[in-house]
Amino acid sequence: MVEIVAYTLVGIILYLGSDWILVQIENASGRKFENRSLVFFAIILILALSSFTVIRLLSPQI
Repeated sequence: MVEIVAYTLVGIILYLGSDWILVQIENASGRKFENRSLVFFAIILILALSSFTVIRLLSPQI
């Protein structure tokens, strides 16, 4: 049950964090990206894979 809550909270945080990172990258480049959703997907994929691996390693083994 704790894992479900952890994955849900991390998913929400990743979504908001990825959007913030994308906006910061666009502000730094001075333009909006044409393939904004693809860049967003790449950011959230990298963050999700790494954070979900950490959750799995830290969760108690049943």
